[in-house]
This record gives sequence, C-alpha cells and structure tokens, in this order.
Amino acid sequence: MTRDPVTTRDPVMPRTPVRTRAVHLGPRSLITLALVSAVGVAAFGWPFLAPPTSQVGSHTQDAPWLFAGLLVLLVAVVAAALAESGLGPKAVAMLGVLAATGAALRPIGAGTAGIEPMFFLMVLSGRVLGPGFGFALGNVTMFASALLTGGVGPWMPFQMLAMGWFTMGAGLLPVPARARGRTEVRLLAAYGFVAAFAYGTAMNMAGWPFLGALASDIAFDPHAGVPANLARFVAYCLATSLGWDLGRAVVTFVLTLALGPALLRALRRATRRAAFEAQVTFEAPER
Repeated sequence: MTRDPVTTRDPVMPRTPVRTRAVHLGPRSLITLALVSAVGVAAFGWPFLAPPTSQVGSHTQDAPWLFAGLLVLLVAVVAAALAESGLGPKAVAMLGVLAATGAALRPIGAGTAGIEPMFFLMVLSGRVLGPGFGFALGNVTMFASALLTGGVGPWMPFQMLAMGWFTMGAGLLPVPARARGRTEVRLLAAYGFVAAFAYGTAMNMAGWPFLGALASDIAFDPHAGVPANLARFVAYCLATSLGWDLGRAVVTFVLTLALGPALLRALRRATRRAAFEAQVTFEAPER
C-alpha cells in the first residue's frame, strides 16, 4: 500500500507550504493590469504631468470627471481579463464574502478620525490570495461600500483603483511563503501603515484640482510649475487630511498585529479547502 505524497509529512524535512492563488495572472492579465495602472497614474497625477502651457489647465474642473469615466471602463476591462484567467465559482464566492465583509466594515467609525477597519482585511486578503485576487477584491469592495453608504460620485472610480492597488500590493510583498508567524504579521502591519498614507495621498490628488479658487494658497494652479504645485499639494495634505490618514494608518497597523495571525490562518484554511488551483481530471473506468 503506497502512501499519499500530498498528505504524508516527511519526518525529517517539514513540508513547505504552497501559496494558493485564487486568480492566476497570465500574460494578458498582466499586460492589461499594467496598462490600466499606467492610465490610473496619469489620471491621479495629471496636474503634475501637464505643462503650464498646455490646454489641460483650462479643464481643471471637468478633467476629473473625464478620468472617472475612463477609469470605470478600464477597471471593467481588468475585471474581464481576470475572469478569463481563471476566476472560477469558488473564487467568485470568496470574492463576494470578503467584499461584503469589507463593505460592512467601512461604515464603522465613518467620520471619526480615519477609523476604517476594512483596510486591514484588504491587506490580509491580498497577502493570502495573491495580487490578482487582491486587485479585484479592492475594486469590488469599494464599489459595494459606495453603494452601501451612498458615496457614489466622480471620486468612486479613483477609490476603486486606489484600493485595488492597495490590496494588490500586499500580494506582491517579497516574502517567502515559509516566512510565517510574527515576521509576516509585522511586515503586513508595516505595509498597511505606509500604504494607508499612500491611499490617502492618492485620493487627495484626485480631489485636489476641484478646489479651484476656494483655497487659493493650497489649490492647484494650472499656470504654476511642478515645484510650486507640489508645495501647494503638500500644504493641502497637511491642512486637510493628515489626521485622518494617520488614524487610518494606526488602526490598520494595530488591527493587523492583533487580529492578523488568527485571520491569516482562517483565510489559508479556507483557500486550502477551496483548492482554487486543483485540476479536475476524468479517468476511464477500469474494465
């Protein structure tokens, strides 16, 4: 009687855990994701990319709307590419559960110093299920939470893309699969702290051109150069969102350290049972 090579442990060498991927990123998905990310960077940073002599400055108020409509289409393209890469029914079910949980967590503490517990869930989910699943999860979670809280507007596509990057980044962290325990949790907590500030900065950049003449000292000036506008943007972030971003970063850091070990085990157990990457084969019956 032969032993099962999958379930039998070597008494000398421990079995190396395999990282499960709910979504396999093929060449087409990678290219699509890279192109969408490049357009997203342009959508967020166009005030710094357009020279003062261009005609883009005359569209300060309507450019974010144009980029918002473009991002909706591009995110849909990425979702279609990911679906073609193997977003099967089990992965869809996992995506729905995590997105619903994240959307339900977002209103908790809304309006109170950046207390947004959904961010730590996105970090842990992206780490366990990979960058492809993480990008899709970030997009779907922000879309669902916007519908739940009534936060639908030109900022929503920017939130979806920024959260997709946020969650995808956790899946791209260069940590070996065997590095588990406190080291992994601390790394994820540190990533969540820094990425929470990056998310806030990106969203500030998306809304900053809307200021116009409402705050002349910190508003975007289409006729100024990059150094002057960069100084204005830093002043805008410090004056409007530093406390909120700090609260979000601290909450993400603390919750990841406190709940990370238990939730990582639960997510990995669920992915093992789902067996996303298991191949179904049919064998002819013996005669």
